[in-house]
Amino acid sequence: MRRRDFVAGALGALACLSGCGTEPGRPTPRFFFVAGGAAWEPVAETLTGLLDPADLAQDGTRLTVTGLPALAAAEMNRVGERGTPLARLIGDVEVLVVPGKSRFRDFDAFAAHLVASPAETALVGRKQGESDHLLFGLVARGLGADARVLDYAGYPTCADAADALLAGKAGVAAGPLGQWRERIGEGRLRVLAVSSAERIDGIDAPTLLESGARVDFTDWSAVLGPNDMGEREKARAVDLLDEVVRSERWLKACRVKGWTPIPLLGDDFGVWLGSETARTRTVLGELGLLDTTCGRGCVGGH
Repeated sequence: MRRRDFVAGALGALACLSGCGTEPGRPTPRFFFVAGGAAWEPVAETLTGLLDPADLAQDGTRLTVTGLPALAAAEMNRVGERGTPLARLIGDVEVLVVPGKSRFRDFDAFAAHLVASPAETALVGRKQGESDHLLFGLVARGLGADARVLDYAGYPTCADAADALLAGKAGVAAGPLGQWRERIGEGRLRVLAVSSAERIDGIDAPTLLESGARVDFTDWSAVLGPNDMGEREKARAVDLLDEVVRSERWLKACRVKGWTPIPLLGDDFGVWLGSETARTRTVLGELGLLDTTCGRGCVGGH
């Protein structure tokens, strides 16, 4: 499997988290949101629109909206400092899909083939090393298949991946439910399984948890503060984000935009993020996307 170049923006967003804190003694911490990439711009804009203008300032503390793809890119490129965890916001449920007339009648049929012939099961999704690829790695791990030899092709967008799947270039695709729902509704694609802990209304497919893969997965988005964020600033930012994610205006925005709220704040989010980082690192290694021969000069303990 060839390792590809990854979007520099994701890494830049994490790198810029260092050194963006406010000066000591500032009477009232104020903030501004930036997106760690184009995918997170709508979230950053929505948060900016919902926060009280009195809490916003262009010379305030930078709060970066980022997510799982940036975390994976940072792991692969050995970015050490990632920022201060503040809040997990939303997550996209992913689905495993096949063409309507696929030989894989259900998830069990796909799982049996993946375990028996992982290198001969053509898989497709978005870019290599990002959320869709990670999901296939987690599924392989849960089933006991050899993730290192998976035949995975990554594409820039879900639309490109769908075209490849329907053209017969792959047997199974992974991606966010929201971006596959129209093709599923048209009957062009069937869902083998969903990545959420619970079944999804309107989708006739089991969860990966109940299918034996033991995977609970979302393509999440979150807010991080700068590395040098003071405790007072952090506490204020967490309080403001807590107010936002509990508000009806935020919940309405999520409904309109098709986002699934999965709020987790402050220290609880920090603990979860540590676990998620460890899981991501493990799967990337099993997919052959991490250099495991690193010596003392490596960043972040790798």
